[in-house]
Amino acid sequence: MRYLSLLALLIALYPILILASPLSVRADAAENEEQQQEQEQEKPPKPAETKYFHEPGGDDIMGHYDTRFFHGVVSYDERTDTLTHMIRAYLEFFRENGLETWIAHGTLLGWWWNGKMLPWDWDVDTQVSEETLLYMGDHFNQTIAQYISEDRKVKRRYLLDVNPWSRQRDRGEGLNIIDARWIDIRNGLYIDITGLSELHPDVEPGVWQCKNFHKYNTEDLYPMRQTTYEGVPAKVPFKYDSILIAEYSGKALSSTHFQKYVIDYTFSL
Repeated sequence: MRYLSLLALLIALYPILILASPLSVRADAAENEEQQQEQEQEKPPKPAETKYFHEPGGDDIMGHYDTRFFHGVVSYDERTDTLTHMIRAYLEFFRENGLETWIAHGTLLGWWWNGKMLPWDWDVDTQVSEETLLYMGDHFNQTIAQYISEDRKVKRRYLLDVNPWSRQRDRGEGLNIIDARWIDIRNGLYIDITGLSELHPDVEPGVWQCKNFHKYNTEDLYPMRQTTYEGVPAKVPFKYDSILIAEYSGKALSSTHFQKYVIDYTFSL
């Protein structure tokens, strides 16, 4: 009889339990949502992006110096001498330390014509993979590299400075599209170093891009070609010609006149 009474009680209470259960679940869900909102509010706000590298001006001349080491605009001859030794030192340092890098943009165009810088260029552009960029930041950031020319007549020092915003691989607010610099600390002229990342491997597998919207397919870049630039070993992307045409048009590989300059095509690579 005791068991029958207990069973009758459970049967009588069953509708009440069924009705109460969803209310309890809804209450728990509301409480969890409220707790999540409180936790989100307690999180510190994401820091506003600030520009890391600064230049003394924004034009073609002043925009190619690092403010920290700028002491005045250098002459054409000093600029040429600075950039020539700077890229040699850069390529030697990266090769000696097992850091993969390759020349890009106008620097690549100069290589295509004669294996040297274009005489009107104000800086040098190079690229690295995201993997190399992160490794640089962890192991070589703020390195002061000593350089002595092959004839031992030129001695220079360069700062490898990795932008702390380089780990943010999307463009963000566009204030830090340059991921690192190789800077001549005598006058502030520099090499721009940008990293390439596979930002959307799920929808764009094998597409690599920098923060300035330059995009490349894996087969455009690899395998890298071994070459020389300004007299030292260097690397260029596998499909360098199609990369240059996409960036500058086919005319850049055929026109021998630019501003006051005439290019002697007989020395092209």
